[in-house]
Amino acid sequence: MAVQHISAARQPAPPLERPLDLVCFALVVAYAVYVAASYAAGLWLVNLDGSANATDFTNVWAAGRLVLEGHPASVYDWPVHKAAEVMAIGHEFGGYFGWHYPPPFLVVAAVLALMPYGVAAIGWTLGTLPLYLAAIRVIIGDRSGWMLAASFPAILCNLVDGQNGFLSAALFGGALVTLERRPVAAGIMFGLLTYKPHLGLLVPVALAAGGYWRVFLAATVTAALMALSSWFAFGTDTWIGFIGNIGHTSDAFLVNGWADFGKLQTALGLVRTLGGPDSAAWVAQGAVTFAAAAAVAWVWRGKADYNLKAAALGIGALLATPYLYTYDLMVLAVPLAFLWRHARAHGLMRHELSGIGAIYALILAFPFVDIPVGFFALLIAAALSAHRIAAGGAR
Repeated sequence: MAVQHISAARQPAPPLERPLDLVCFALVVAYAVYVAASYAAGLWLVNLDGSANATDFTNVWAAGRLVLEGHPASVYDWPVHKAAEVMAIGHEFGGYFGWHYPPPFLVVAAVLALMPYGVAAIGWTLGTLPLYLAAIRVIIGDRSGWMLAASFPAILCNLVDGQNGFLSAALFGGALVTLERRPVAAGIMFGLLTYKPHLGLLVPVALAAGGYWRVFLAATVTAALMALSSWFAFGTDTWIGFIGNIGHTSDAFLVNGWADFGKLQTALGLVRTLGGPDSAAWVAQGAVTFAAAAAVAWVWRGKADYNLKAAALGIGALLATPYLYTYDLMVLAVPLAFLWRHARAHGLMRHELSGIGAIYALILAFPFVDIPVGFFALLIAAALSAHRIAAGGAR
């Protein structure tokens, strides 16, 4: 991966192809060893006694079983859903993995529940991982994209938890990389991303500011068709349950910290982790959300290179939501890939490698610290993006 010069004053880094490949390969090997060790120690997929291990995926399979049994609305009844989770893995466990998704995602859950629990868990991960890898590969533009994608540290959390970060990153990255050439396809992918609506808060802002109305329309139609189809399939009670559940979810996780505020990779999570009151946390989150929205609107209305617009939207979308966990940081790989693509065309500056290294280190440190290190990683990514735009990243 040859590095080109921007100007002598910016001191481009020397070529990094071999060292970068070695670092990425070492990280991938380390991740594989960690996952294998977790399985052997009974910390992933199955316990030492051979019983299934409760993970975030448990709530998906349990929701799917309730749908297949003819009770889709009950996925939003927490005691009923918890009982289905216990049935899914065959034994009691502490805590509860809540179902907070809108009704359209019940289609995916039902399909997965057609398979045995273990097969579904592995199939979900192995089925969505290639989509993520392919999206980053297409963004970067050559085979190095595979290794850069596979070495991103949020992979570990998403893999072990059986979460949906691979799918979210694939949809976000796929939409952004096709937006200018295939606006309808991009809009469809943004519409599909509404299965996690909080990740797309700033997408309408960017599309409106940039005048991408075909993308906007395609996304709107896709989201509307998904909602309408799920209404026909699962009934009005399911949508009533979802809407009513929004307040319960907010109170449980954003106010009362059921999942530990240190796991929320947001401004709100940081303030609450440091002991701040709920009111201060929401003021801080509101300020960050407003700043992110304003920045995205400004960048997308301007003449910045499209790679930098895409990076700004990806980072801003993650900063804007108050509800963000480590597995959602898979989406951060998308803006970093766009920044990397821009850097390869215009020159990679030394500070950027240090910044990306710090982002990786912060995400890897998450299991060992009780603080939203992912939020600091997002701030570093925002600074890298802002610096490139300020340095004259025009078309």
